[in-house]
Parts: sequence; C-alpha cells; structure tokens
Amino acid sequence: MAVLNLSAIDAALHDLQRDFPRINKELFDRRDPLDDEVVDNMLEGYAAVDRLIRDGTDIFAMGQLHHWLELNNIVLCGRDPAVRARHHRLSQATASRFYEHPDGGIREVIDWYAVNSAKGPWRRGAGVYIRVLSDPQLFIEGNHRTGALIVSYLLARDGRPPFVLTRRNAREFFNPSSVFKKSNKRSVMMRLKMPGLTSAFADFLKAQSNQAFLAAPEPSRAPTA
Repeated sequence: MAVLNLSAIDAALHDLQRDFPRINKELFDRRDPLDDEVVDNMLEGYAAVDRLIRDGTDIFAMGQLHHWLELNNIVLCGRDPAVRARHHRLSQATASRFYEHPDGGIREVIDWYAVNSAKGPWRRGAGVYIRVLSDPQLFIEGNHRTGALIVSYLLARDGRPPFVLTRRNAREFFNPSSVFKKSNKRSVMMRLKMPGLTSAFADFLKAQSNQAFLAAPEPSRAPTA
C-alpha cells in the first residue's frame, strides 16, 4: 500500500498549468483552460484518494461505489458546500446515470474489473479508465479527471506511484483519451479494438510511473530499552 506525496503532485499540476495554453494548441481536441479552480479541485481529489488508501477502502466493493461519485463531485465542485448546493441537480442526474444506465453505468465497469482482477495494476487501470471515458461515459461531466483519480487509486493501492498529469505527458494522455471518448464501448469494432487499446494505454501509464509522487516511507523507530 502506498500513500501519496501531495506536495509533489501540487508542484506538477501547477507546472502543467503554466504550460497548458501551449500544450492545448497541440491536442486533437482543445480542452477547457486549466484554471486555479480545476487545479485546486484535482488536488482535493488526490487528497481524497490518499485518504481512501490509508483507510483501506475498496471502492470496487458493493456498498462502496458512492466513493466514485464523491471523487466526481470533488473534481467538479471541490468541497465547498455552497458550490455543491448550486450543482445539486447535476449531482443527482449523475448519480442516476451512474447506477442506472443500462449500457455505460458502474455495473459494466465493475463486471470487467472482476473478470480482470488478476491482471497487473497498469492493465487494470487502463481498462477501467477506457470504460469510464468511452461512450456512454460513466459521468455526465469530469470523466477525464475522475478517471485519472480512479487510475491513481488503483495504482497506489498496489504500491505503485499514482498517475499525475504533467506537461511532459499531457499530449500522450489527452490525445488517446479523445479516441476513447468518441468510441462506443458496445460497438463490435470497439470490442475488437479494446484489448489493443488497453494494452497500449497500460504501457503509457507504466511509463509515467514516478516515485516522486509517493510519500517517503516513515523511518522505523528503534525499540526502546
């Protein structure tokens, strides 16, 4: 089990923010500006992931799926109750989609994960991310950001560094994500392509592994006499 180096993640996201206007021009699909609110909410999201791991929470277990919705609420609204109140209709609609969508809800993701639970963490993370993002998407908004946090949870729970978007990997993250987003997960063509897409994205996630995003282990204390 790993815990996150939140200060290193903070530095990486703010470094990306400074360079994002240039990066955005080079993407297949332009993204919304990476403003302070987006960065702050992502940092809150990583802190929430850290707490889930420290508490030993299995967000893939029945009865724990609400944590997915909470991560989505955090990336969209942060933790401010006033902001959340203004977006309560979106939250309600997202919860309905999340639990009830016959083709793209959480059940499809959990079923895939159960079948592939023995796969390596990067493969599992890639498969879950593609299923969050591909059409129909799991959430109404914030699928990229929430998906990145879910991937980070999976990796860090397995002792691997979380996935963190940086100025060096942003293009490699967003451009394939554009392909995933435009692909219908139920189509025959997507079913044929899914293993190859999952393998390629797993390789990408593994290549981004950075120990700096894990907190240093606490030194062991010598026994007292």
